[in-house]
Amino acid sequence: SPASVIWQDEEVMALMNLRAVNKGECMVIPKEHIDHFADIPDPLAAKILLVAQRIGRKIMQAYQPQRIGYVVHGYGVPHAHFLIVPQNDPNDITSRKFMRVVDGEIEFTEQLLPLIPREELDRMAAELALDYP
Repeated sequence: SPASVIWQDEEVMALMNLRAVNKGECMVIPKEHIDHFADIPDPLAAKILLVAQRIGRKIMQAYQPQRIGYVVHGYGVPHAHFLIVPQNDPNDITSRKFMRVVDGEIEFTEQLLPLIPREELDRMAAELALDYP
């Protein structure tokens, strides 16, 4: 499916998450395929962090969450991604909204969250658009 892009250049893309715990959740990725975040070259990693920080500021202005969390968990898709998570509760990053118990084991899956309609994703991407650098 097409992406709802917040910002991009030749190296980096920031886009809305298709499923989210809170309004404004998004990610920043390198355009080059790099599986592990630790393998991203330093200058590119610095750029990803700066873009994510600036988007976090925009999320704070637009949606007034209590805090912004940043997550690199390394799973989900085989491509490095830096998640930006608006938080209204200390447990939003490990929210019960995407948690279930299977055979006595706790499992986290974003598949439990509803897909956000494309029109809403595009609107949020426009609200969070960056003027960078």
